Amino acid sequence: MKCAVHPEVDATGYCRNCGKALCPVCTRNVQGMVYCEPCLGAMLTQQPVPMSGPKPGLAAFLGMVPGLGAVYNAQYVKAIVHVAIFAIVVTILSVSNSTAVQTFFGIGLGAFIVYMMVDAHRVASLRLSGQVPADMGYTSPGAKTIGPFILIAIGLIFLLNNFGWLNFDRLIDMWWPLILIAVGGLLLWRHMSERS
Repeated sequence: MKCAVHPEVDATGYCRNCGKALCPVCTRNVQGMVYCEPCLGAMLTQQPVPMSGPKPGLAAFLGMVPGLGAVYNAQYVKAIVHVAIFAIVVTILSVSNSTAVQTFFGIGLGAFIVYMMVDAHRVASLRLSGQVPADMGYTSPGAKTIGPFILIAIGLIFLLNNFGWLNFDRLIDMWWPLILIAVGGLLLWRHMSERS
């Protein structure tokens, strides 16, 4: 058998990868295994394939369950916030007798589930590429304190409703646009704090 590169020379081995016959000049020995130069070069220039890591598709699927997509991505604080928001919206839907409130929060619940799926997919993709996203995705220290205050305010509203000191349905029917104003203000505040 003759060498595939030098037909005038006898082959002394075969490339483990492509099976090409090789002479002593063409042989590249790596830990007792013989390779040809093109195969060895291709193996050295290939990007390493991660052996394990989050799978974005699975993360998105798990994201349909409140908090589960965030837990899969090792974002435990975000998971708690997702479960709390989901529980609050479901509670509002169950205690409200207003059609407008049920429609608004029903659409919001569907949008929140889609958000959890997209967020879990995005975070898993970032982690798979070697980037480590912040647990909550906030960049400024002041933004981290907004979530607890929102939960405290919503808890106080529910508590006052339970004691009969507040008519929850009337409050939501008349003042639900404040939710849009608050969300818009929060987004504007975060945008302004990122620019400075």
